[in-house]
Amino acid sequence: MKLISVLRKSRKRILIIKIDAVGDYILFRNFIQAVKTSDKYKNYEIDLCGNTAWKDITVEYDSEWIGEAFFVELNDIYERPIDLLKLGWQLFKRRYEVVLQPTYTRTLLNDGLAALACSDHLTGFQSDNERILPRYKKKMDLFYTDLLLLPPDIHFEFYRNKFFFETALSQKIELIKPVIATAKQKGNYVAIVPGAGSVKREWGAENFSVVIRQILARTNYDVIILGSQSERNLAQVIVAMTGDNRVTSIAGKTTLPEVIHTISAAECVITNDTSAIHIAAACNTPAVCIHGVAHYKRFIPYPEELSRNLRFVYTMMPCYNCNWYCIYETKKEEPYPCISVNTVDQAQSAFFEIMSHNPVVNN
Repeated sequence: MKLISVLRKSRKRILIIKIDAVGDYILFRNFIQAVKTSDKYKNYEIDLCGNTAWKDITVEYDSEWIGEAFFVELNDIYERPIDLLKLGWQLFKRRYEVVLQPTYTRTLLNDGLAALACSDHLTGFQSDNERILPRYKKKMDLFYTDLLLLPPDIHFEFYRNKFFFETALSQKIELIKPVIATAKQKGNYVAIVPGAGSVKREWGAENFSVVIRQILARTNYDVIILGSQSERNLAQVIVAMTGDNRVTSIAGKTTLPEVIHTISAAECVITNDTSAIHIAAACNTPAVCIHGVAHYKRFIPYPEELSRNLRFVYTMMPCYNCNWYCIYETKKEEPYPCISVNTVDQAQSAFFEIMSHNPVVNN
């Protein structure tokens, strides 16, 4: 690949590869603009290779900074090698001068796409072996021209992205937090996000329903439940448990831009460890996140300086930072212990504390 990149003439194009989940994209997306407006690359075309899961966000909010966008369906791309090779050929034909692969935890897929793009300069992180075996990582390292070593004091994912792009651009970036520019028109409701992509990381319908009943009893807020198509049943269970017409579910009925608008307009968001907490932070919406400690301080809780209107409900355990490789035996339908240990009282206290300035709360 390196030989090919030397023999062919590249174009003034940059490819950024980011194929992680929705929350990862929220913590990354502002840096696309930073690249496009940088002194170093302001005259370059910026292409993006991303995840179909958040394609709608890119189209709605980030298309002005992007030339071409290529999206990967992660759920089945490993079972369709021909499609993967076709995507690699599309990237190869773009003749990139620079490829940036800012995901700290590298995988064979994002490394492979970066290699197939066959650029003059490929920059990534030295990384760890959380999602790639050492013998494979050693081989994939050879495709990179620059491997950045993350300083040991940088934990939070947004700060990792900032370090990567400041290094790649050779300039400071003024961003201090993720930002989504939305029309800030508040609604009189609290948004609840009870799903988490896996039942093992969900706090539970009963817990959310108890908190919702307290909100209904002590405020004049309505409650809107958000979620994916696969979480519609969970949302309906919570609606049935609360038994109040002030609670409605739009789970599975919204696009991601509509979810962002709903979160932006909410008085507060209560969520599991999902993209919703990052969207709320980016929209400056008060939020409460009930979560485990498998990725403690990498994604959540946010650093103190960014948590003015955020509250994180969690209980430290000696096995923290396990990367969801749980050491405890639990039933298939039960959440991990670091999720289930969090109490309703903790969540309620966090919500009413963060909303205590609002006169609709009846103490």
